[in-house]
Amino acid sequence: MKKIAMLLLGLALLGAPAAQAQKVKTKVKGAASLPIGQAGRWSADRANAWYKTRPWMTGANFIPSTAINQLEMWQASTFDPQTIDKELGWAESIGFNTMRVFLHSLAWKEDQAGFKKRLNDYLAIADKHHIGTIFVFFDDCWNKDPKAGTQPAPKPGIHNSGWAQDPGDPASRDSATFMQLRPYVTDVLTSFAHDKRIVLWDLYNEPGNGNKGSASLPLLRNTFAWAEAVRPDQPLSSGLWNWDLTALNTFQALHSDVITYHNYDEVAAHQRVIELLKTHGRPLICTEYMARPRNSRFVNILPLLKKYNVAAINWGLVAGKTNTKYAWDTPLADGSEPAEWFHEVFRPDGTPYRQDEVDFIKKMTAK
Repeated sequence: MKKIAMLLLGLALLGAPAAQAQKVKTKVKGAASLPIGQAGRWSADRANAWYKTRPWMTGANFIPSTAINQLEMWQASTFDPQTIDKELGWAESIGFNTMRVFLHSLAWKEDQAGFKKRLNDYLAIADKHHIGTIFVFFDDCWNKDPKAGTQPAPKPGIHNSGWAQDPGDPASRDSATFMQLRPYVTDVLTSFAHDKRIVLWDLYNEPGNGNKGSASLPLLRNTFAWAEAVRPDQPLSSGLWNWDLTALNTFQALHSDVITYHNYDEVAAHQRVIELLKTHGRPLICTEYMARPRNSRFVNILPLLKKYNVAAINWGLVAGKTNTKYAWDTPLADGSEPAEWFHEVFRPDGTPYRQDEVDFIKKMTAK
């Protein structure tokens, strides 16, 4: 109940009537303000028209099982198209049609042309499996000091022991540092601005995580401004995730073309979030859900999302080096099998973690 109360408080401004929202401008030092409803942001009509052209989007946050983090996925020495092809084939086999995939600015900085070629190679593989892609630029989650080169080995039994923030901390708070990221965002968006294999650009994952709070707002604002300067064909968004971060939530909700959000709660709490976010009159895409021990499961959340026509992107596809079959705050130092997997759908050999779940997903995604 406390979480719902905080949600109601945090979304008080977000649920403002559309006419009022059109007038809102958020001013933060270090970036030009983006007028709502003008050339920058899509109108609600355009966003809804775009959404109607797409099938119901279902899928997962994807990283190949052979990569511990975004750098290991995208650096030339560890890019693994064979595993990507195999694992996206498993996703296709259960009806998934959309993957959310994290990028990393250090991989671009080390090898700009090679990085973009690997993005194109990935997109070709995904498209072969009839899978669209949501690319994510920045991220405030987990390890705050990313470094290019050889990545760490997984720590047994620890969820996302090697996941890397982008650009990290304190870089994400330091405008002198993060302003150097504009060429990265501009280059990638310009190169793929008209690529129909890309569904959406998720500009910043969970801004304010890692105890940063509103200190992430200047980078968030600038990233939207950089993206708006390119204005790709695909919609732009940044997902709401923590209802206490009112300033961030307000900016994200009032600048995103479509509303994206994260929710790992059970049905009643998740439904309330959907009902509140629906007041924006824009498409909803849940870009993270499914944590079995929290009773956020395929069997109860997928029908909810389908009922409300909310796109459904769960965390995790194949158990691997990220160790996200283990819970966030419940490490198993000996690396033993958890009593119940937190995330993931498949084991590394392609067999389902639970056959009944896979059968249910197939039923829900059947045309």
